[in-house]
Amino acid sequence: MSTQAGLMTVEEFLKLPPAKEGHYELHRGEVILVPPAKRGLQRGQARIHNALFRLAGEKGEVGTEYAFQPTPDYNVWEADVAFVRAEREKAVGDDEYLLGAPDLVVEVLSPSNTADEMNDRMAICLENGCLSFWVVDQKRKRLSVTEGNVTRHYGISDSFHCGVLDATIQVREIFE
Repeated sequence: MSTQAGLMTVEEFLKLPPAKEGHYELHRGEVILVPPAKRGLQRGQARIHNALFRLAGEKGEVGTEYAFQPTPDYNVWEADVAFVRAEREKAVGDDEYLLGAPDLVVEVLSPSNTADEMNDRMAICLENGCLSFWVVDQKRKRLSVTEGNVTRHYGISDSFHCGVLDATIQVREIFE
């Protein structure tokens, strides 16, 4: 849903009235209405949040539906789950968005997501401060983790070292 001809800036986006249902995001200058998350997505977000929160400790903040500006002018997004190191989180004012991507971005696939959308989101996040980008496929119980130019895929019985949190992740915790 675009509200005007041409690209909308973040400054213009911030003047929009709140959405009646769901929330708005700004993608490359286009306003997108994102419907409210369904229960399966919410449950997945909660499991991931709880697992990351336990591992993060005092290292930073973990949030669901974490709003941020991956680029300064034409983007305001929400990550399904995100982790931001404490020093970065403390620098964000109460009336601001994190500028740049969170250190760890987790996207939980839903039927409306496309491969192009996820790849674009991942590329922009990794180019703008994200160190680890996760795609959670709840249907297939598969976790894809991209760091730098390397993507690794994990099944439910796997574990891996998460450098951003300096912790071992048991993939099972994300799905059960």
